[in-house]
Amino acid sequence: MKNIPPDFKSGFVSIIGRPNVGKSTLLNALMGEKIAITGSKAQTTRQRMFGILTDKHYQIIFSDTPGVINPAYKLQERMMGYVKTALEDADVILFMVALEDKNDYPELVEMAIAAKAPVFFLINKVDQNKGSQTHDKCSYWGSLYPDLEFMTVSALENKGVDILKQRIIELLPDHPPYFPEDEFTDKSERFFASEIIREKIFLNYRQEIPYSSEVVVTDFKASAHIIRIEAEIYVERESQRGILIGKKGSSLKKVGIEARTDMEEFFGKKINLKTFVKVEKDWRKDDRKLKRFGY
Repeated sequence: MKNIPPDFKSGFVSIIGRPNVGKSTLLNALMGEKIAITGSKAQTTRQRMFGILTDKHYQIIFSDTPGVINPAYKLQERMMGYVKTALEDADVILFMVALEDKNDYPELVEMAIAAKAPVFFLINKVDQNKGSQTHDKCSYWGSLYPDLEFMTVSALENKGVDILKQRIIELLPDHPPYFPEDEFTDKSERFFASEIIREKIFLNYRQEIPYSSEVVVTDFKASAHIIRIEAEIYVERESQRGILIGKKGSSLKKVGIEARTDMEEFFGKKINLKTFVKVEKDWRKDDRKLKRFGY
């Protein structure tokens, strides 16, 4: 950036919480565009991702993280490693709960407080409020953590998001920008293509299929008007492969059509997409395979 003012603010803002509280939806709302996949299933987010919002007076690096869980296998251990790193380098922490949540995970709040950065306690999904529920939840959480600053938001309906953003800016340290002004994320185009495909798998399949699937973009060739993409979808068992493909390829075709539609909107170009389904036995439990998949 040119002519950076002396009072320019820049810093890292980490969004933390249990699965399915709306972290990725909030990131998209704060950024003003969709860069993170969302869904009603837990563990949709697997990796830490930056959303970089730059203005002439500030740069906010939002960090979307996987939902905090007790790891049951190596993939989840890697996911929790991303959360730990996000807390360690945060200048501001957004700790999120959903409106219906109770204090079933006090250790998570304490983990955020121990990071020594300002913590906003966000009560999300207030669009689902019934009667005095929002007021009651504010009183409930406020009595447990009176030293934290509380805010209510609806990430889905973009309520309270602008107020939250302003408070974040006020707390950012004076610092030059960390990224060029034209960057909006730290992830590659291949990453976004794979995430869009993975989102469609989460939306179209049940039970273990979404959690056992991983998407790897093996070819990404962009020209002026079209992007040609080839992607491999990995599952852990042959039976899962059959389910994912579907009768005469119908299920996989539906995923491809939906993914291509979203990619064309995201990249602003025509998309030619080819997908292939392969079996990689127990990949979620294998360190070597996880490393190959980028975890």
